[in-house]
Amino acid sequence: MPLLQFIPAAAFLLSLAASAQADDVGVREIDVAAPKRERQLAVTVWYPAKAGGEPVLVGDNRIFEGSPASKNAPLREGRYPLVVLSHGSGGRVEAMSWLAAELAAAGFIVAGPNHPGTTSGDSTPANTPKLWERTADLSALIDTFTRDPQWSAAIDPGRIAVLGFSLGGSTAMEISGARASLEAYAGYCDSYGKWDCAWFVGGRGYVDDTPVDVDKLDLRTVDKARFEQSNRDPRIKGAVLVDPGLAQAYVEDSLKAIAIPMHFINLGSKETIPLAVASEPLAALTPKGSYATVAGADHFSFLPICKDGAAELLESFGEVDPICGTTERPRADIHAEISKLTREALQKTLANR
Repeated sequence: MPLLQFIPAAAFLLSLAASAQADDVGVREIDVAAPKRERQLAVTVWYPAKAGGEPVLVGDNRIFEGSPASKNAPLREGRYPLVVLSHGSGGRVEAMSWLAAELAAAGFIVAGPNHPGTTSGDSTPANTPKLWERTADLSALIDTFTRDPQWSAAIDPGRIAVLGFSLGGSTAMEISGARASLEAYAGYCDSYGKWDCAWFVGGRGYVDDTPVDVDKLDLRTVDKARFEQSNRDPRIKGAVLVDPGLAQAYVEDSLKAIAIPMHFINLGSKETIPLAVASEPLAALTPKGSYATVAGADHFSFLPICKDGAAELLESFGEVDPICGTTERPRADIHAEISKLTREALQKTLANR
């Protein structure tokens, strides 16, 4: 589950040397108050923009290609749906720019935080199951965008959705109303032992961009009441969930009670989708669930396009996951399909509210 822990956080900042500019997509870095964390969140915002601003590549670094946008460009007049993003374990929201920029160009304001404790260079097994912290991050972000005069005039508060990948997909599940069982999750890890489960017992974490030795995590020591509480935010009117984690742990009755559209996307074919994120049964249980797969993809296909030589560089870092591995289809083609599925799902969900 944890991805890209070895890349320093600074490597994901906006590149100021971008040679291309997306005139219709603006991007800003803002701080958002998060009372439950007693700190501010670093948030990236993509939005429909007028000409102006500084051309940048969002998320550009030694491994990944960035996505063009216009830093601090003027916001285009109008009222737009808001989509809040949640990144995967050990990732960063800037790495979702390839998709966020497409949505901004289609008329959405898109915003996501870097979740403390589960972000690249700042991630430990003990923090990973604390989904109540991640959902609180997203709720704090919605508070800001619906109350701050700088943004509230541009946001339609009746059209807010969530988009999450991997652990971010779990976050999106929870803020939509799903509840997980701690014993079900622990029992799944007892027998599965791979993916997220391997992370919990690996004895390694990341603090201040540095690998550190940590105690193995016994999931049964996690705060049960908080893990199993409802984190639903009624302002969320729809969700797109790409390879959501904790797929084996959700309480069926909580899924059956979710009244909003839930659009599930698995990366790969039925034979290749890992049990950890297999979502077809979840879609079947939610009253307004839909399900799609992206053939020729794998879990890492959601990450940005890799630069030449990135696979070798990752190997030199000791990375064992095939982050830049080859798939049946080019990653750019896979991204185009994910973008289309996501855009159409959000347009259908939020268009007429």
